[in-house]
Amino acid sequence: MTLAFKIKNFFLNAFRELFVHHHGSLEFRAKLFALLIAADEEISEPHYELVKGLGLKIYKNDEDRANLLLMTTKELVKKITDDNNLNYDTLVTHIQQELRLIPRYAKKIDIDLLKPFLRLSKDQDTLSYQENILEFLARLKEETLHTHHKQIELSEETLTSKY
Repeated sequence: MTLAFKIKNFFLNAFRELFVHHHGSLEFRAKLFALLIAADEEISEPHYELVKGLGLKIYKNDEDRANLLLMTTKELVKKITDDNNLNYDTLVTHIQQELRLIPRYAKKIDIDLLKPFLRLSKDQDTLSYQENILEFLARLKEETLHTHHKQIELSEETLTSKY
């Protein structure tokens, strides 16, 4: 990454809510990625390369958004691994709270998109834990979509009419 890109992303991270379109959605996805990555005791560059690749896929080759997703994910993982007021339980709670506030985010939980993180796990215990996380996220998604389907429809209609 170039120096100009790093400076630009520093300001985007510092003022994400003001400068990034749909920042909440991006942060929600970063939380999902961070939850799976931080569960692995051997976090390595392939984890972040996967985030970047998935970001390019999600955001249709928008390099800036993919990089912002990557940097946001790295921030969250670092907070968890450094025990900086964020741990797995707190992150799970944040995800659940966001889904209660913005149920349409449940559609962003794509289990097939998250499964490649499991291939990076070398430890069987870590793999089992990550599989449990995916099962939990799948249940959470289905429950949210079922319970809040009317609210999601109205929310999407509102978004569609704005753009």
